[in-house]
Amino acid sequence: MDLSSLSDPLDSLRTGRLLVVGYLPTAAAAIFVLTLVWAGAPMWLRHGDHLSFKHAWTVAADLGAGEIVLLVVGVTLVAVILAPLQLPMIRMLEGGWPRALGSGAGLAVQRWRRGRLEPRTILPDNRDALTPVVVTEAGRAGARLRRRYPMPEHLMRPTALGNALAAMEDSAGRDYGLDAVIVWPRLYPVLGDKVRAVVDDRRDMMDAAGRMAVTAALTTAVSIGLLVGARWWILLALIPAGLAVVSYAGAVSAAVAYGEAVRSAFDLHRADLLTALRLPAPRNSGQEYRLNQELCAMWRQGVPMDVDYREAK
Repeated sequence: MDLSSLSDPLDSLRTGRLLVVGYLPTAAAAIFVLTLVWAGAPMWLRHGDHLSFKHAWTVAADLGAGEIVLLVVGVTLVAVILAPLQLPMIRMLEGGWPRALGSGAGLAVQRWRRGRLEPRTILPDNRDALTPVVVTEAGRAGARLRRRYPMPEHLMRPTALGNALAAMEDSAGRDYGLDAVIVWPRLYPVLGDKVRAVVDDRRDMMDAAGRMAVTAALTTAVSIGLLVGARWWILLALIPAGLAVVSYAGAVSAAVAYGEAVRSAFDLHRADLLTALRLPAPRNSGQEYRLNQELCAMWRQGVPMDVDYREAK
């Protein structure tokens, strides 16, 4: 289990989320594929090698109200049906595929990239070389390293998206003795409205970009099948392919932003969790760390703990 799987079961059916995450990528793919079909694809079926986008425009302009409604309803149904597959899509983009399909190679690439970044975080021993520019660049590299890669080696994943999410799960709440994956389902309900809105918005942006990347990749495959034998027209498949690449990069950036929001949620509302549990506020950071570790051990492993509850006011 990870933080990418911890959400309300009905969350994927929220109107705004369904529109951004589900409907728009599905509609874009449907429009692109239908345009190719109306323009004359598939080429191998019609024994031609030329697309007519003028004809596609004519077909689209001649659509009746009933046909337009049918298309809109069809796209909506597909978006709703695919909503439960959002988590598997994100898991796949995180690198959740068998090693035989290249996860080992992906992991090697990610370790190489992390290895290139690590030396840039080290400040030189020579004080004369510690210029403001050098210190600033080292700080930026360190922040990028912490936000995009987990510290423990065994948490490394074969994709950039997977490592950004693993870094969040590894670091959120760690300084307070909290295990983010265990605590998040209990912390999320006590978040303030503003913090929850930021967390939800950034999660939606990550999911929308990830869905667009997967949808665009599938559209690329369908487009190639439709354009086989169409000579240079097959280059049109580069449009969804390019969109898939850009969308994946956007998903990685959104995952980094989502991680920052989750870390902030732990910083700002961990005390609210103790209040909701009717536990007394710790007197110092050491007591807080020990208490949080005991809570995580109880939730994770069922280790009982003996505490005095705070009287309800």
